[in-house]
Amino acid sequence: MKRWLLLLLMALSLTGCGYNDFQRLDEETRSAWSEVLNQYQRRADLVPNLVATVKGEANFEQETLTKVVEARAKATSMQVTPETLNNPEAFAKFQQAQGELSSALSRLMVVSERYPDLKANQGFRDLRVQLEGTENRITVARNRYIKSVQEYNVLSRSFPTNLTAMAFGYKPKASFTVQNEAQISTPPTVDFGTKK
Repeated sequence: MKRWLLLLLMALSLTGCGYNDFQRLDEETRSAWSEVLNQYQRRADLVPNLVATVKGEANFEQETLTKVVEARAKATSMQVTPETLNNPEAFAKFQQAQGELSSALSRLMVVSERYPDLKANQGFRDLRVQLEGTENRITVARNRYIKSVQEYNVLSRSFPTNLTAMAFGYKPKASFTVQNEAQISTPPTVDFGTKK
């Protein structure tokens, strides 16, 4: 009788252990991360076309183009594996490289506003729209990843599933962070002054 009671208690304790939930959420997190990488790759594929169009249309600011090309090369040279998600240092380096590419592309778009012939070029406009759409897709993919990491991390820290996390080595996963909080907390300056 005691043996059956002990087996029943063990079975009931295992139902709340969350092992299957960890498996499901780990897969969801990996899937969400794959979508983030997919969108980063889409952006990386668009950049050479954008740069070629800009070079062909205008005697453009070479420094800006060089920074875009270098940032793309750095962002695409990083080897990203599923283990990157579990390595906060590698994850931060990857985020930094992608942030540098985003920053370089933003500068390219701002500088391109000064060139009316370039703005009128249909190929450039099409690429710009595709790039803006890709940046939006990256944001959506990041948000999905952040949500799946949040769900996973809550499970790994909640009782009694935190015991399962400790037993099987399920550590909290890194989420996206802001590179410079002070910089983004300052509103941008908008100047509608006339050009001379």
